[in-house]
Amino acid sequence: MPKTNTTRPAYTDPSTNIRYDCSNAEFEGWLTKQSAWLKDWRKRYFILKGSKLFFAKSASGVPHGMIDLATCTTVKSAELKAQKRNALEVSTSETTFLMYAGTDKEKDDWIGCIGKAIVRCSSTYQNDEPYNSDEESDEEDDDDDDESNPYR
Repeated sequence: MPKTNTTRPAYTDPSTNIRYDCSNAEFEGWLTKQSAWLKDWRKRYFILKGSKLFFAKSASGVPHGMIDLATCTTVKSAELKAQKRNALEVSTSETTFLMYAGTDKEKDDWIGCIGKAIVRCSSTYQNDEPYNSDEESDEEDDDDDDESNPYR
């Protein structure tokens, strides 16, 4: 489901006590997620907002879980791995979350939206090496008869 202007309860991260606003989601809807410990499948309402993917037991309920997409490395189709139709996985370096959608289109929409959120997170990455624009222009100014470079 596309962006909404729904007001909903905030999520409080139990490990940090940080509260996250879950209102006005960028994308939201039902997915069935594999539980972390028992590995059974539970229907959850997912709320994508910024770099966070929250999940709750109902559309208006308090979210009880969060996936920080800033730590995610991939989102992709996972029918074989999950052994479920319309399945997708969201992976971090530490864990993989398996879930499935009701239709193939919903799965593709979720993969697209989560993928865009992951890319937005990674685009803020700054390379530690400073960029020297003079280096590139110096190479362009070199004469073609420079014998030190055999490729010219």
